[in-house]
Parts: sequence; C-alpha cells; structure tokens
Amino acid sequence: MRRLALLFVTLCLSFNAYAGTIQRVEPHNWWVGMQHPTVELMLYGDKLAELTPKLDYRGVSISAVHRTDNPNYLFVELTLSADAVAGTLALQLFQGYQLVQQWDYPILSRSAGSAQRQGFAPSDAIYLITPDRFVNGDPSNDNLADMLERANRQDDNGRHGGDLAGMLKALPYLQQLGITAVWPTPLTENNQPAFSYHGYSATDFYRVDPRFGSNAEFRDFVVAANKLGIKVIQDIIVNHIGSNHWWMQDLPAKDWLNFPSGDGKGNFVPTNHNRSTIQDPYAADIDRTVFTDGWFVDTMPDLNQRNPRLATYLIQNSIWWVEYAGLSGIREDTYSYADKAFLSEWGRRIMQEYPNFNIVGEEWSPNPLIVSYWQAGKQNKDGYVSYTPSMLDFPLYDALLKALVEPENWNGGWIRLYEMLSNDHIYANPFNLVIFEGNHDTARLFSVLGEDQDLFRMALSYLFTMRGIPQLFYGTELAMTSPPHRDDGKVRADFPGGWAGDKVNAFTGAGLSDTQRMAQQLVSQLLNWRKTATAIHQGKLLHFAPDRGTYTYFRYNDQQTVMVVMNKQHDAVTLDLSRFRQVLPAGKTALEVLSGEKMQLDTQLSVPARGVLVLDIR
Repeated sequence: MRRLALLFVTLCLSFNAYAGTIQRVEPHNWWVGMQHPTVELMLYGDKLAELTPKLDYRGVSISAVHRTDNPNYLFVELTLSADAVAGTLALQLFQGYQLVQQWDYPILSRSAGSAQRQGFAPSDAIYLITPDRFVNGDPSNDNLADMLERANRQDDNGRHGGDLAGMLKALPYLQQLGITAVWPTPLTENNQPAFSYHGYSATDFYRVDPRFGSNAEFRDFVVAANKLGIKVIQDIIVNHIGSNHWWMQDLPAKDWLNFPSGDGKGNFVPTNHNRSTIQDPYAADIDRTVFTDGWFVDTMPDLNQRNPRLATYLIQNSIWWVEYAGLSGIREDTYSYADKAFLSEWGRRIMQEYPNFNIVGEEWSPNPLIVSYWQAGKQNKDGYVSYTPSMLDFPLYDALLKALVEPENWNGGWIRLYEMLSNDHIYANPFNLVIFEGNHDTARLFSVLGEDQDLFRMALSYLFTMRGIPQLFYGTELAMTSPPHRDDGKVRADFPGGWAGDKVNAFTGAGLSDTQRMAQQLVSQLLNWRKTATAIHQGKLLHFAPDRGTYTYFRYNDQQTVMVVMNKQHDAVTLDLSRFRQVLPAGKTALEVLSGEKMQLDTQLSVPARGVLVLDIR
C-alpha cells in the first residue's frame, strides 16, 4: 500500500512539473471568413512549450506550432478553411498522451459588411482628442486599485480623468461642430507609474485602460459615433511598449526587444531620430540601425519586428481591433522607426482584409521626399513597396506656419506654401494625405500665430479647403493656447467644460470669451459647409503664384468651384479677375462662406486687409 501511495505522489509531482496553466491567450478570439486563412495564438503559462496542442473542430486545423527560447510560450497557428463556422473551439494541450489543459477559444462570425467598411477620406474632417484631457464622464474610474498612477488634475503631466464616457457625451457637440471622424490618442492600457495619460506606453495590447473604460465601452462608443455619422480612428503603436508591459516580466524571446540584455529587460540605447537614414544611399549602417532599433526613452522598450512571432502578433492585434471595435481607420505612431519590411507586410495584411480602409502613418519630417516614400503606390528607387494609403503631411504643416508668420518676400511668406504644394508630384496620392494645424506634440496654433485672429482665420480656412483630409486638434475650435514652444502637458490641457464645475464650458457656451466664440463659430461654419462641398472632397486644385501679399487657389469639379483668397497685407488688395480665367469664367456669382454675402465676380475682386475669402461658385 505504501508503494502505491508513493507511486501516486510521484506521478502527481511529475504531472505538476509539466502541467502548465494557461495564463493568457492572445488574440482573445478570431473570426471566420477572413481573407488571410491563418491566425497564430500566443499561449503563455508555466512550461507550456513542453506541451502539444491538439483540436478537433470542423474547418479548423493546427497548421504550425512554434516555440522560442522561453519555455513559457507556445505559438499555435490555426488555419480556418472557407467552410469553417463560428463556435467555440476546444484547444487541448497534451503531455504525451495525458491531457493537461483545455482552452475554449471563441471563433466568431464577422459583422455584415465588415470587409467592405469605408475608411476615412477627403470628405471627412478628423478631430484629434487626448482622451484623458477631454471630458471626464465617469469620475468613479479615475483611480483604480490595480492601476499605478492616480489622478491629479493639478499636475500638467499627470492623469486628469477624461474617459470614454466623456467622449460619448461629447458626440452630439462634435456632430454639430461638423466633425465626421474622431481620432483619440491610444486607449490601450498604460499601467506606468508616471506619464500614463498620453497612452503611448502600452502595457497590454488587448485591453482598453480601465481608467478610460472597457473594451465593450470602446466598441459601444464606436457604434454611437457611427450612428451620428462620425467614424473612429484608432491610434496604434507597433514600435515600442511601456516598461511595465506584462511581457517585460518574462519576455517571449531573447530577441523580442532591440538591443537585448542578459537580464531580459533590454539595453536602453536612444534612437538618433535620423529618419533620413532609411532612404539615404550614403548612410552608415550604424546610423540606420540606431535610428530604427534605438529607444525613445528608457521607459519605452523598442520592439524587434524582425522576430516573426512578434511581427505576426502585432499584425493580428491591429486587425483584431479593426474587426472587434468596428474601426474606420488606424493612425500608426512613430511610423518609420519600425522595421521597414515589417511595415510593408503590416499594411498589406490590413488592406487585404479591408480594401476600402485607410491608414495614416506619422513620419515627422518637413521633407516631402522622406514622407512620400512611405505612401502606398509610390514607385521607390530602391524597390520598397508600402501599403499604407495615407501619411501625415508634416511638410505642408511646416510650410503653412512659416507662410503665415513670415514677412512677404521672394523666398518667404506665401511662397512657402506655393512651392511646397509644387512637390506633390512626388506623392502617389497627395489628396489622401492628412493635413493638420497642430497636434498633441506641437504648440497650439493660436499661440504659434501670436494670438493673431486674422492669421488664425486664414490657417483654418486653408486647412478646410486645401487638398487632403483635414485634422483639427481638440480645443483649436476654442483658440486654446499654450507656450509657443513644445510643452506637452500644457498643450494637452483640459477641454473647457469637460469637468464638473468648469467655469468655461464649450458645450453650453457658458463663460466663453469673444475670441473663443469667434473660433468656435468659424470652425462650425467651415466644417458644416464643407460637408456638401464636393469640389473640396474630390475636386481638382489650381493655385496661382502669390501676388502683393495675397495667395489664391481654386478647388473645382463639374458641379462646383471654390475660390480661396488670403491677404496678409494691412491694406485691401484689388485683384484683376482676368488672371484667373483658366478656371473662373466672367460674370459668375459667388457666396462668401464666412460672411454669407453674395458677390459678383466680374472684372475685379477686393480682398479685405488681413482677410480671407472663401467663395462658393455653383
């Protein structure tokens, strides 16, 4: 009897030595009917790599099993055939012939029309939000026991409490303002001890930060936004993670991070930010490597997308959020810092699933040669192929600010914009670029312009009538201010009226200054007019060289012509309309959008001092 008992104990100990408990499976689920037939599951748990996965499910098979140098991870590739049906798949893990554990994995049906979803487009106007600083709709989630950083609204660089509930409450305001797409900075969990509010240090790629809400609340927000004609764009980061990401406690592989270290935490080697090295035919290998593999800061470990398991994980994560949440677009952060071969495949896989989708990449360079390299359709000299349809137009942003603040001369002022647009021939599709007046990383527009209301009107009139997809930073419609240089905490200030007790309230109008009312009315007028302006959505562009401190351009199609004239001079300027006969026939009548005045366009046009005219000719 003692021998039998000893044998039983020995068997139990042996079983426990190999019987890993699954702690995580990612993605959380997948779908039938996807264009790409496989999905690779990351399983994490003690010694899972020693187990063998098996399943018996109609239309689904295990097509590959991958292991790394970490015995606690097991990667299981499933192939879903065309006849696979939705249901719960029993994934079983065996040690020899012994069943150790079973994981019930959901296989779901796709929503109707999911593959044909329409991405954001030139007919849209995007509103960029820093969620923590926008509206606090649910104060009960400001501080949570399992989250490290607590809310402190007095700290410019701390959490303030904005959330998904607040964004949901603000949707009617955004609709009335004329917004048709919303881009929140990242909502995924950032359980960092400091600076967690901005969202760019993910600690869990599959979880909305609970201080914002839940995954389900995000999905509900997207549904509510769509019902009001507002698309939702998700901010996604594939370049780096936060230092408190759950991987950092037990990295899936030794080469999971760039500049790995023996302790599994990685070595902090700062990036040199020399983005030109990617295309530079003379760049030294070390400079190119330090750019892509270097870390932004020591709390943002840099990911090595050359690891095939990580690459697949990141691609699937992006697709998962599109399908799960019903997204209309992705904004990809720090675009060129990731491995370029990976970025090509990442974009290809997303667009394979959603051919009408849109993705905009952040390549922060004032050089259009660098930015254009990354846009889909560009015939690059080195043969590189991108599948990312849009890029943020930093070159035009830089030119716009200089054009507005510089005095007029042969190489300053409006000529900056005129010549920058002439570079559009190097883009595959300049009309699909996202143009903007500022964002969460730049000083506030009104402050950069010296709080000059005239220049402010010109900037926004240009933004909403120029080729491309306009993006407005939250609070610009209130002429919010900041230091004229970059100061993240102050640039991302709380939106007036987003917190109970705010004396100034953008939603009700209470306490708004004359300047704030002017800005709000200006944005609302332009954006609501823009909704029906087909020449702005899909029309051609023709511009004329700057003349006596003025800059004139036209957007036009068969149904509509829009003439925009901006005058920086302190005196009115009279223009001879015969100069514009290529696009403007004589004797036309126009509606001036900002004033509502009807104007006869015969032989001359008087442009007010420090004024802008947006003339709608239909």
